[in-house]
Amino acid sequence: MADTLELVIITGMSGAGKTVVLQTFEDLGYFCVDNMPPSLLPKFWELVKESGKITKVCLVIDLRSRAFFDEILSGIGNLDNTSFVTTKTIYLDASDDALVSRYKETRRNHPMAQGSGTITDGIRRERDLLANMRSRAQWILDTSHTSPRQLRELILERFQNEEQQLFHIEVVSFGFKFSAPIDADIIMDVRFLPNPHYIDELRPLTGMDKPVYDYVMQQPETEAFYRKFIDLLDTITPGYKREGKSSLTIAIGCTGGQHRSVALAERVGAHLKNDGYPVNISHRDKGKRKETVNRS
Repeated sequence: MADTLELVIITGMSGAGKTVVLQTFEDLGYFCVDNMPPSLLPKFWELVKESGKITKVCLVIDLRSRAFFDEILSGIGNLDNTSFVTTKTIYLDASDDALVSRYKETRRNHPMAQGSGTITDGIRRERDLLANMRSRAQWILDTSHTSPRQLRELILERFQNEEQQLFHIEVVSFGFKFSAPIDADIIMDVRFLPNPHYIDELRPLTGMDKPVYDYVMQQPETEAFYRKFIDLLDTITPGYKREGKSSLTIAIGCTGGQHRSVALAERVGAHLKNDGYPVNISHRDKGKRKETVNRS
């Protein structure tokens, strides 16, 4: 069983950004629960303690559970008084103007104004009901002038460990004859390069083998292409990371996914690793040619 659990409670005004914050904590490896019924909290904590595997939990508590709000506050108070759980409460707030604007953009009804009252009436009622939660929060975060990306960055700056790097790069080779990957952010077609498939001694090998790798890289057009492609990646990759993307998938394709794409994926991946990015290199279709031959 874990010695202590870290519990982060997200609460605050509807429309202030709780969903963005919850998703960020999920990316940070927290076990996240949105709007858990308060009657389940004691059993939930018992299961967490018994598992011994969960050390970080994030709960969203808002006025969707307003019928049980006093019970929720009491349950959190009991957790605060234990040595097993350390709690941190984040209260998300925003100006009335900002909240009204967000509700107008989404065309949603405010949860406290359903049935009767205006959006501003609902905001006022919600502020009154959440006053106790606001007073006990360790961090009150005003998101009036904060974009979702900026809000995510604020949470990462405060809660991300130095060892954690959410942004990572997937470099994958593939064969166009087996279709392009549907989840790729960047697809590069290298079928214009000389094909080792037409050299008898290289045909059975792949771009992971040195003779094929050397053959591909020794072509003048390969070197020219590689330099321009790396310049492009070095220019755009920091932008993907800066914009809050958690991963970037670069797919490099040739005809069968055996030779040219494999060799270039290895070289591109090695360069990005040297730049300090966490990189995973995979070869989706390597070996499929042999499997097809064997089946026939």
